[in-house]
Amino acid sequence: MNRTGLIVVLAIAVIGGGIFALWPELDLALAAPFYDPAEPEFWWRFHPWVEWSREIVNGIITALGVLAGVAVLVGWVRPRWRFPVSLRAGLFMLTTLALGPGILANAVLKEHWGRPRPIDVVQFDGKDGFVPWWDPRGACPANCSFIGGEPSGAFWTLAPAALTPPAWRPYAYAAAIGFGVFTSVLRLVAGGHFVSDSLFAGVFMFLLVWLAHGAFFRWRWRGSARGAGGGA
Repeated sequence: MNRTGLIVVLAIAVIGGGIFALWPELDLALAAPFYDPAEPEFWWRFHPWVEWSREIVNGIITALGVLAGVAVLVGWVRPRWRFPVSLRAGLFMLTTLALGPGILANAVLKEHWGRPRPIDVVQFDGKDGFVPWWDPRGACPANCSFIGGEPSGAFWTLAPAALTPPAWRPYAYAAAIGFGVFTSVLRLVAGGHFVSDSLFAGVFMFLLVWLAHGAFFRWRWRGSARGAGGGA
């Protein structure tokens, strides 16, 4: 969670967001190969492998959340017990999970940013007009496309990755990013989200984790010493 990573992610947001804003039809072009007009349907939408993979993804995120919850409980009730995850680390994980995938993605953006999902736009035999990622005035009433909910949860794993030992941390970050990309592809091939939905899911989750990691571990508050587990 250093400044280099922050600069890279901001550059991805500006460049990627700009590309999809100037050429919004790129989102349609990237989703089109997975759509079968003869059905008409996204032919991976109900594929057993996709459904099984989504269950695994959600199971991993849930398990990490439970681990964080147990760490907080143990830290408060039995502070002398040695647990693999500290109280502060557990609070960091739970806070970012609640604020990121929970509130920002699912409670705020997906409920109020009316971008229709690929399966709902007229280009793929839906009823709603396609809108680019930056336009919240789409016809979707709730549980909309921007930003990707499941990709947000997958990219949130950057939070536990930031808590790994420094020697392992680059590999943990790579695994978290790969996990997010994999989940994004699952949603793309099933017609659940456009690429730009997942792009900004990754950007927003990184920014949230970066800020929270600074608040919990890297920055001084009223002269207090730096917390353990600072990011590389």
